[in-house]
Amino acid sequence: MTLGIDIGFIKLVLSHAAAVHGLPVKVEPVDLARIALKRLGLVGRGCERDRRPTQDELDRLIAHFDTNPLQIAPVGRIIRFAVATAMRQEEICQARWSDLEIRTRMLLIRDRKDPRNKKGNNQRIPLFAATGYDAWAIVEEQLAKRCNDDDRIFPFNHRSVGTAFRRGCADLDIHDLHFHDLRHEGTSRLFEAGFTIEQVALVTGHKDWKMLRRYTHLKPEMLHTIHAQKAA
Repeated sequence: MTLGIDIGFIKLVLSHAAAVHGLPVKVEPVDLARIALKRLGLVGRGCERDRRPTQDELDRLIAHFDTNPLQIAPVGRIIRFAVATAMRQEEICQARWSDLEIRTRMLLIRDRKDPRNKKGNNQRIPLFAATGYDAWAIVEEQLAKRCNDDDRIFPFNHRSVGTAFRRGCADLDIHDLHFHDLRHEGTSRLFEAGFTIEQVALVTGHKDWKMLRRYTHLKPEMLHTIHAQKAA
C-alpha cells in the first residue's frame, strides 16, 4: 500500500515538472513500473481489517484500566468514548472543551484526517448514545475530573494512550486488537443502530462513502433489531 502511494507521488512530481516547468521528463516509465510491481505482487490493495472487539473484551479492558490505581490516563473512559464517537485516537486526545457546544451536545473536531485536505477539515459531530456508550455522559464524567486549565477534554498524549491500550490487551491475553479497531466498532454499531451510510458519515467524517462500506461488518443477529426499529 505504501509503495503504491510512493509511485503515485513520483508520477505526480514528474507530471508537474513536465506540465508546469517544461522539463523533458516522461511519466510512462512510472506507469510501466506500476504494472510490473502489480504483477510481482508488490503493490495492490492492502488487506482490510475486520477485527471487532467482543463486548466481553471491551468490558474486561475497561475494568482493567478503571481498577488500576497506577493508571493516570482514564483509558477505560477513552475506550468508551472511542466506541461512542468513532473518533480516532489522536482526535480524542486533541478534542477541546472550547469546541464543545453544550446546548446542542455537539463537538467540533478540528483538522480531521483526509487524504485530500486535512488542514481546516473541521467537522461537528453529535455526542449521543447510539452505540451502547453515551458520549455526552462520558464528557460529563471527564468534566467532573477536570483539575487544571488544559483546554483538552482528554489532556493526554495519544501515543501514551495507545501504549497503555496495547499493554492492557497483553495483560488480558486479548490478541490482534488495535485501538483503531474501536473506531471500526463504533462505526459498525452506528450501522447496526439503523443509520444510513450518509448519516454515519456525518459522525465518522468519511468523504468517500465507498471507503465507509468497509466498516459495515454487521453482526447478522442485529438485523432483527434493525427490522424491529423500522417496523415500530
